Amino acid sequence: MIEFDHVSKFYKDVKALDDVSFTVEAGSVTGFLGPNGAGKSTAIRILAGLSRPTSGSATVLGRPYIELDCPGSLVGLLLDAGAQHPGRTGREILTLSAILLGLPRSRVGEVLDMVGLTARESRQTVGGYSLGMRQRLGLAHALLGRPEVLILDEPANGLDPQGIRWMRELLRGLADSGHAVLLSSHLLHEVERVADRIVMIGRGRILAQGTVDELGQGRDLEQVFLELTANADRSAA
Repeated sequence: MIEFDHVSKFYKDVKALDDVSFTVEAGSVTGFLGPNGAGKSTAIRILAGLSRPTSGSATVLGRPYIELDCPGSLVGLLLDAGAQHPGRTGREILTLSAILLGLPRSRVGEVLDMVGLTARESRQTVGGYSLGMRQRLGLAHALLGRPEVLILDEPANGLDPQGIRWMRELLRGLADSGHAVLLSSHLLHEVERVADRIVMIGRGRILAQGTVDELGQGRDLEQVFLELTANADRSAA
């Protein structure tokens, strides 16, 4: 349902992405794992139609995101939880989007319940939200149109341990019900606890991909990841 096909992205002489290829299937969570600056956000922006690849293609449901009919009802995006109008309440933001998508206003209450924002919190202006509350609102926004595909960039930022556990259970439940979930993160331990597959990226290149067992092969996955990223850094030096 998500496919990167030999995607490269150059900014003048800088290779942000170099021949990136992987897929995310329906009914699964794929963890997109890499340190800050590895190329994760660039890949997500290309997938969401916010940036064009220098070469290759990135598609959702078989088409580029910008060519989808009513993409908000097919693909849920969480790219920057802070990118919400600080003077509007959480409920207002979701209600406006529901109107644009042609959804009943009752859907707003449903997604607020799903992400654990209370009625009182939803009536507060977003400027007074904590980062964790903004993440929950961003996820509610992503879920609003009942999408088949979820693309989430660092959704656990700002969440406490209980919130991270809740996020993990929610994403696992969505995948088990048939959704395709792409979860971009630098938090290895959280990714490996929820993901069916992991794609490791460093210096804009795919370093490894597979299931946790395939990648670890009996070794600690964190050590494998550290060795791969160190090798990528040495190759780029």
